[in-house]
Amino acid sequence: MSWLEIVVSVLLLVTSTLMILLVLLHKGKGGGLSDMFGGGVSSSLGGSSVVERNLDRLTIAIGLLWAACIVALGLQMKL
Repeated sequence: MSWLEIVVSVLLLVTSTLMILLVLLHKGKGGGLSDMFGGGVSSSLGGSSVVERNLDRLTIAIGLLWAACIVALGLQMKL
């Protein structure tokens, strides 16, 4: 296992954890898992549209980084 593969694997682990947390922070559209984890608390914190937009942007950026890590690991294992 090369050092680059280890770095990308650790980055994948970190981005995967961040993706889970960011998705759970999003405002729920209905009675789903977000209500079970305290939907009333997150709705008072995420009432501003600026906060929601920034959370969306951060989620997309982390998602792109997560996808790039998966592609990089796939290419590393192919070689």
